[in-house]
Parts: sequence; structure tokens; C-alpha cells
Amino acid sequence: MRTLLSAAIAASLFAAGAQAGGHGGADDLPPIEVPDGFKATVFHPALGATRHIAVRDNGDVYIAREMRQANRLFGREASWGSLVALRDENGDGVADIVKSFGPTDVGDALRIHNGYLYFSSDQVVYRMALDDNLVPQSVAEPLAGGFPMTRSHGSKTLAFDNAGNMYVNSGVPTNNCESKRMAQESPGMDPCPFLERSGGIWKFADDETHQDQVRDGERYVTGTRNVVAMAWNPWADKLYFVMHGRDTLGMTWPDYYTREDNAELPAEEFHVAEAGDNFGWPFSYYDPRTNKRMQSPEYGGDGKTESTGDYKDPLIGFPAHWAPNDLLFHSGNGLPEKYEQGAFIVFHGSWNRMPFEQDGYNVVFVPMRDGQVTGEWELFIDGFEGPERVKNPGNAAYRPTGLAEGPDGAIYITEDKQGRVWKVSPTD
Repeated sequence: MRTLLSAAIAASLFAAGAQAGGHGGADDLPPIEVPDGFKATVFHPALGATRHIAVRDNGDVYIAREMRQANRLFGREASWGSLVALRDENGDGVADIVKSFGPTDVGDALRIHNGYLYFSSDQVVYRMALDDNLVPQSVAEPLAGGFPMTRSHGSKTLAFDNAGNMYVNSGVPTNNCESKRMAQESPGMDPCPFLERSGGIWKFADDETHQDQVRDGERYVTGTRNVVAMAWNPWADKLYFVMHGRDTLGMTWPDYYTREDNAELPAEEFHVAEAGDNFGWPFSYYDPRTNKRMQSPEYGGDGKTESTGDYKDPLIGFPAHWAPNDLLFHSGNGLPEKYEQGAFIVFHGSWNRMPFEQDGYNVVFVPMRDGQVTGEWELFIDGFEGPERVKNPGNAAYRPTGLAEGPDGAIYITEDKQGRVWKVSPTD
């Protein structure tokens, strides 16, 4: 398990970043676009690499600020992570108090469950008991660890059911289990060794400390490349997720796939999960244009051959490379009736549609009732990309990452380019 660095170090590092970003001043960044009847206010303008978000019943907001390495393509600078607590003291929709605390190796995940704040690094899930303070005074305790350290897809995102169980994503450190990483026409390994401890969702007890993935975890489902958007649907009493699909079909298999295919394949898959399900990675992918599950070229596919494996098809196949990063089932409190029980999905936006324009920097809404999709999905919030389309993801104005419902039903949204946080609610 990785060592937790001191809150004092995290606070000092965060303070420097927050001061550089500024709070409360005007800027020339574009507003986001919300539906008629809604408004979006900036809860905080610049917190850094903000990822998942959670809101307490009293309105206090908690955010996972991710530790990350520099990345020129995405316009990222290296930064330490932390947990961030925010409070709106006067009810004007803007954070008045901002505190950094906790470790510096924070990843994507953040959830509030049964009076605890749960979060993770790339290898360990922790929790802290919440109290009457904005910053909890408890010590972070490890819940589940022993996950493999990976060079990519390290997010240990979380969901909780109503029966004392915690679900943890373990993503794979590869595109499609190819024998030679990202090489042209490299055959897939069979069996895929990454599926032993990755490429699935593991189940743990939600209140036992020092659990280990191998010793205590139960593999709940398999065949998932990487799941960052995951939530328990209380009306269906089941786990749902949206999976990051594979990349580079046209680049690594140019005899079978065009540049257009590379940009449009495969789907980002929205699923309901039940124990024992297999979702097909790396042996198959889902084509959103034909709504068919296809055989992966690493395993004998040619862009035309359908998969014959016993793999689950998605509820919805969203456009390729949009990068689903969070999922929220809304109570309907404070919103028009159509949004009750529906799913909001935040997409981080594509990076590998070049030479075409990037796409998918948005939040969509899926109408649902009792866990069933009841209509076509629709764009809910747009404008994160900025006033003009971009070919380089580093040129997008914002890259949305997290969603949470406030006690009044307002939807809080994070993004990790500027670290802006919005509060979206119906107009008066």
C-alpha cells in the first residue's frame, strides 16, 4: 500500500496552485451551455486537476484533486493531488471556504457513503469518517489494496450497494492486450494475462479495513477495459457503468480500418452489471454504427466478422472515444419530472480522432425508469470545448470529469483543465 503523505504538505502545494488559478476574478473563459430553464453558476473557478465530486446533505462539497504527471498532448503540467473541501457559507452559489487535506497521491475516485468519505490512489481505497467539521478530523484508513500498479488506467473508481458491498474498478494497462504494445498488427495474447487482476470490477465489504484484492476481493464482472463512470442505481438495485472503449483500430490495423473507422469505432458502452457478466474485452468491441458486437482484429477479426462470444451487449453504444468519466442517477429532487431516476453521464472528450476534430466534451442525459432506458439519450450540457472545434484536446477550454447531486437537487460538475466547478440548477 502506498504511504499517505501529510495533509500539511498537500495543503501547501494546493494553496500555491489555487492562488495561481485565482478565485472570484473575471476571466475570458467561455460559459458552458445548459438547457432552457437551467442556469450554470461557477462554484469555484480554478482548483487544478479536479476529478470526482461528492456533496454532503448539509451542502459541503468534496473533490478528488488528482496527482498527475505532465502530458504535452493534453496540455497538462505535473501536480500533486489532494482532497478538497468547499463550503458556501452565505448561500450565493459560490464557495467561500476552500480547504485542502489528505494525501497527495489521490486518484479519480470520491464517494460519500454511510457517514464516510471514500477515495483512492491507484492502488488503495481509503475512507475517512465525516464529522461536524468541513475538513474531517479522522485519520484515513485503508479499506482495500493490493491492486497492481499500472502505467495507465489506474483509476480505482467506486460504487456502493445497499447491502454492505463496495465495488472497485481495476482497469487494464494496455489498449487491447496486444503482444507488442501499440504495434501494428500485433496479435492479442490468449489468454489475456491482464484479466487475472484487471479488466473487471471487484467486490469488497464496505466497512472492513486492510482488505486485499487477491485475498478478500471477489471478481464481480470481467471483460471491462477501464471503468471510470460507475454508480449503483437504487431504483433497479443494480450496478451500472459506462466503459472506456479501445483505441487505434485504424492506426494499428490499417488493412481493415480506415481513418474514419479509427475515429468512429468502437462504442463507449453503457451497461447494467450482474455477478458473473463478461463484457467482451479484449476479444470483441461494439460497433455503434451497426449496433453489433464485432471480433477484435487482435483475435482474428477483420472489421466485418461479428463476435460469437457470450458477451453482454450495452444498453446504449455512445460515440467512440468520448471517454465517460462519471455517472449519476438523479433523484429528481428540484428538477423537472423527466429527470427523475434518469442517468447523467459526463464525457471527458476525445483525444485520438486526429486528423479529424475532437468530440464528446459534454454531459448527456438518459431517461430511465426502474433501471430501464425509456427513450433516446440527449445532450444536456455542452460548450466545454469552447467556441471553436479543436483537433488537439489540449486546446479545449474545459474537460469535464465529475458529477454529483446536491441536497437541493442541483448538479455539480467538475473539469480537470482549469479545475472549474459549476453548479447547475433550474432557473427561478
